Amino acid sequence: MDLKKAMEVIWENRKYKTADPKEAISHLNEEVAESLKALLRGEIAKAKRELEDAFSCLLIALKVMEIDPEEAIMRQVTQMKQRQEKLMIFKKDKVEIYVNGIYKGGWSIGSEEDLREAEKIAKEFGCNILYENNS
Repeated sequence: MDLKKAMEVIWENRKYKTADPKEAISHLNEEVAESLKALLRGEIAKAKRELEDAFSCLLIALKVMEIDPEEAIMRQVTQMKQRQEKLMIFKKDKVEIYVNGIYKGGWSIGSEEDLREAEKIAKEFGCNILYENNS
């Protein structure tokens, strides 16, 4: 079934009638929370049912917020593709930083403390870490 058609079918058959975005998102939040609670209790089938209910609530919330679901998906895909790949390479005596494969800078490492501090910085900035052994 087409996503827009599915949204319309769910909208026409929804259990609650609302035009209030806060109420629609609150329903979505409740269903997601119920799914998580069931999952944490090991109730996989119930977690799946609750998640399916959350999906319906998501479509209702999108409709209330006047968001086209197909356009939203395309915007999300574009946004995900634009995320920067940050890499910090630890070499024998220096650190190099690359963003999307382009060298952006680096610095020398003189001690174990420098190494630990650089690793901490890498984690803070969400960098992938690569250790090169230059023996």
